[in-house]
Amino acid sequence: MFSKLICTVRIYTFFLTVILLGGCQQQLQPKLQQQRSKEAMAVSAHPLASAAGLSVLQQGGNAVDAAAATALAISVVEPFSAGIGGGGFLLLRRAETGTVQALDFRERSPKRATRDMYLDKQGKVRPRASRDGHLAAGIPGTVAGLYTVHREYGKLPWAQVVAPAIALAQKGFPVSSRFSKATLQRKDAIEKNRAAREVFTRGGVLYKPGELLVQRDLAQTLRKISQNPQSFYTGDIARAIASDMAKNGGIITLEDLKNYTPIWRNPVCGNFRTYEICAMSPPSSGGVHLLQILNILGDADLKRLGRQSPDTLHLLAESMRIAYADRAEYLGDPDFVSVPVKALTSKNYGKLRRSQIQMSKAKPSRQVKAVDAETLSRFVHESPETTHLTVVDKERNVVSLTFTVNGGFGAGVVATGTGILLNNEMDDFAAAAGVPNLSSGLVGGEANSIAPGKTPLSSMTPVIVTENGKFRLAAGAPGGSTIITTVLQIVLNVLVYDMNVGDAVSAPRIHHQWQPDRLMVERGGFDAATLEELRRRGHQIVERDGWGNANAIVLTGDGWLEGSADRRGEGEVRGF
Repeated sequence: MFSKLICTVRIYTFFLTVILLGGCQQQLQPKLQQQRSKEAMAVSAHPLASAAGLSVLQQGGNAVDAAAATALAISVVEPFSAGIGGGGFLLLRRAETGTVQALDFRERSPKRATRDMYLDKQGKVRPRASRDGHLAAGIPGTVAGLYTVHREYGKLPWAQVVAPAIALAQKGFPVSSRFSKATLQRKDAIEKNRAAREVFTRGGVLYKPGELLVQRDLAQTLRKISQNPQSFYTGDIARAIASDMAKNGGIITLEDLKNYTPIWRNPVCGNFRTYEICAMSPPSSGGVHLLQILNILGDADLKRLGRQSPDTLHLLAESMRIAYADRAEYLGDPDFVSVPVKALTSKNYGKLRRSQIQMSKAKPSRQVKAVDAETLSRFVHESPETTHLTVVDKERNVVSLTFTVNGGFGAGVVATGTGILLNNEMDDFAAAAGVPNLSSGLVGGEANSIAPGKTPLSSMTPVIVTENGKFRLAAGAPGGSTIITTVLQIVLNVLVYDMNVGDAVSAPRIHHQWQPDRLMVERGGFDAATLEELRRRGHQIVERDGWGNANAIVLTGDGWLEGSADRRGEGEVRGF
């Protein structure tokens, strides 16, 4: 049995090496930003990860197999965004049952974590304590999550699913300009950690675009995982992580790793016009506030108003402002705090909040508060850098998966001897009430305070949309606090404005998150007269280069899969 497994890995490694050689050549070709396919499709933030997913589909794997292969490949080629040292959320729609399931494999706080662990003696947050170094890391969940969903619903052998990532780590891949820029941004943190410096630099010199990055320690770690995934939590890998933590001031222990378990949760679902929208439930805030904003928009005739009209943009911005105010007050880990999901996603609550929006002027964020608990309770009984990948197979099983190491290159540390870049997910907790976190400036409160074993609040918003019981759209995005609003606008672009998927993903975006009180707009995406009218209504506008790096797959009326990778990133869509 074991010899057959090794043979399978070797054959598949050779097969992927051919793909890798093609991937090197593709650097000179236009990227596959949009594609149509009748059979199956995978789209991710990196061409080689999408190729890994497609190759698994072509070998007879299903959406779960391909999603796991793609995610593990991303862990190798895009470590600054996501990896096996991080965690995330997965939505799965099984064609056989038509049901959507949600898996939480998010990082969790170690047993020794304390509420005030990032505060100084004066009670102030110590700068970057929750972002850089071993103390910033939460217990990783990616390996456990991918193996859990594969064990229950995968079709191919687990070793065959892991093999593409092993080949990418062992043989190497050409570094992209995006990789080089990400490394430069986190150069200081990487240089401070010997293991990270050995992996991501050549003797202290950063890799340049086109140079080959080989990660032999990570390849060896992935081989162990391919033979026994539990080795990450109880075996040699776990012992290496715990030892590295103990030597460098971290608090993740062998017991923490041993006790980690992914959690199947009910997705948060609701109706928007003729569609059913399902997205991730808490401890992600994504699904709750996606549905909340859609409910606030209600039956407004957005199509008649026009996607870029001042009225539409104003209504969107004010709806976002309200949702993020509620987020700061009520959202957290449902295993530790009571999250009023039904109330926040109630149609009537959406109508109440809609009535508080004045179309003639913006309301300053200091005047926009979460409603009090008594008011919110009236609606109860009515029926959180990152990367995303989307896969649909020929049976129309769908996986929408968002995972992360949080900030660029996570905590900036690699567990010695493993090649595993560790996350800095502890920064997603509220280190102190009302103090913005470092990664995205989001404000949190008591519901998202630090506690042992608790999951930090997230904005990740993998989404699956159906119409009349049939798959219609799957999408997601990285981008910290902007994830929810990015996914919202893709959903509206497809469902309301009838855009093709490429235009829907590429269209210019806006974002408001309550605090800081500013409306972020994509530079060059909106005409001057529109921006001037929004300023006249009181919006504090900040223009920024494009953000989001989203991707999506839709099923057209004539049965074609159409996929798109964001023009803002380097991802590709692959179908057959």
